[in-house]
Amino acid sequence: MQFEHSPLLRDAYPDLVAGVVQAAGITADADVAARTADHLAEARRRLSGGAESGFPEIQAWRRAYAAMGLRPTKYRCAAEALLRRLRLDGELPRVHPLVDLCNAISAAYAIPVAALDLDRVDGDLVVRPAHGDETYLSFAGDTEHPEPGEVTFVDSAGRAHARRWTNRQSGWSAVREGTSSVLIVAEALHPGSGPAVTRLVADLVTELTEGWSAPTAAAVLTTTAPRFRTPAADDDRGQAVSPGSR
Repeated sequence: MQFEHSPLLRDAYPDLVAGVVQAAGITADADVAARTADHLAEARRRLSGGAESGFPEIQAWRRAYAAMGLRPTKYRCAAEALLRRLRLDGELPRVHPLVDLCNAISAAYAIPVAALDLDRVDGDLVVRPAHGDETYLSFAGDTEHPEPGEVTFVDSAGRAHARRWTNRQSGWSAVREGTSSVLIVAEALHPGSGPAVTRLVADLVTELTEGWSAPTAAAVLTTTAPRFRTPAADDDRGQAVSPGSR
């Protein structure tokens, strides 16, 4: 399986850095409450200094959405939506241990993090502008088609796994009780985001190892190293990441 951003997208967003983690052996009974709480505490610490709209990570996504012709306060990147909910409600909803952990890490770093059930992804996955004929399944079970030019995650079967880039994931590949193999993708657009994404990926690897003893493969993808393969074996694969902490 290969994951990458299209050259067109990378040309349009030269500061794009993505972290990718593939893991197997995920279960719904893991106890990651303490780890999730630690990351949420970091998110609350950042929010104590001001609203999420002022974070450089969020401002970069707002600029990107505006450039795509979307109103940033109507269509928020996933990290902004999580931080806003945390600021207003004080907590984030519990969904699944892995999703809860990814949401908490996303909030802590103010960087969108998507977790996809790999068994529900057909072949390779490319983040690219939609043609308009891709099929997207909402969480409510409705079938939609992304607008032509809308950025989405598209697999080899033409299935769209996101709407408006990092605004909304697909219900088709959402992590659920029976999920075992996952692909986790974090994407940042703010200048100098490489170190933050590298730390985020290292945190994910550590949490997956400690929470699930899950075998993992991870990389940080940039313009010069744009692709992730499972297993990674090519010269253009991303930089491998070792476990670490923020």
